Amino acid sequence: MYPLPPSRNGNSGRTLNVALVVPLQGPAGVFGPSCEMAAQLAVEELNAAGGVLSQEVRLVVVDGGAAPERAAGEVEALVSLRAVEAVVGWHTSAVRRALVPRIAGRVPYIYTAQYEGGEHTPGVFLTGETDAAQLLPAMRLLAEATGARRWCTVGNDYVWPRVTARAARGYARACGGQVRDEVFVPLGTYEFAPVLRRIERCEADVVLMLLVGDDAARFNRAFAACGLHQRCPRLSTHMDENILLATGAEATEGLWATAGYFETLGTAESLDFSGRYAARFGIEAPVVGSLGESCFEGVRLLAALAERAQSLDVDAMCAVEDTVTYEGPRGLLRLQGNHLHQRLYLARADAFDFDIVAQL
Repeated sequence: MYPLPPSRNGNSGRTLNVALVVPLQGPAGVFGPSCEMAAQLAVEELNAAGGVLSQEVRLVVVDGGAAPERAAGEVEALVSLRAVEAVVGWHTSAVRRALVPRIAGRVPYIYTAQYEGGEHTPGVFLTGETDAAQLLPAMRLLAEATGARRWCTVGNDYVWPRVTARAARGYARACGGQVRDEVFVPLGTYEFAPVLRRIERCEADVVLMLLVGDDAARFNRAFAACGLHQRCPRLSTHMDENILLATGAEATEGLWATAGYFETLGTAESLDFSGRYAARFGIEAPVVGSLGESCFEGVRLLAALAERAQSLDVDAMCAVEDTVTYEGPRGLLRLQGNHLHQRLYLARADAFDFDIVAQL
């Protein structure tokens, strides 16, 4: 946690405690600090402007990198004890699926990760990109740019990569190609030699990466070490600048990513956000890419829902969800049902940064 600045907003003195569920360990821990700091910036800016419903917002950090049932149990306990009144954060779909049955309808839950889609539980609001809006157009553009037709999917072995891989089979056909193989590995995998052999055997000319955090970085290094990066592009829907740093510049050749935000996004809103983030935490703070920045969006969406509904009640928020808009680093955003509608981009890795080549 980071200290809040002195309150200048004349709020009521009450606090709104929000569970921030972000990875502090495991493969996704590589971008956990940027998630926490981006959310903290959002909280501080809200509090300086009067808080949410005249309440000062405070974060209660929960380790979303723990085993799903453990993380969900900790959040459920906080909700049951009324120690928190809302939940926000980036964590895997496995954690989300364990958490939803425990807190659905009790408190608003803002899930910020790019995910497989299909979550429509009342009171669960989603800021992240979904496969249908993001992956199909990205695959189509990459296929057109490279001539790639034979895909191989490599993912971690849990719900998001499994469901996305099924969708990708149809997307590949829509792009005039086919998925030749699918390989799934446990979270925390270090040895990728068997995976690389399968990529070579199926004669893939493009790899769809559905790997999390450090697993993605280790795969990238192994991929480059055997020379595949020189002939076989990779596309990831879960890749930010922190993972590029962990990968190393020499292993990012031929790496593509798609997301709703990149640190190099040159819009007025994103540049302003980057300046405020650097002013608050310093130029040596962790880079905020799409994964960390999503937690800023999550806090802002919670505030926009609460102000629109004039309540933290889940039913009240659901009643106004289609009327909620706000401006953030990703531009002017609005809810459509319980999903945030946003612009999406395709980018190519250039050492430790991304060059945005198209809006999807």
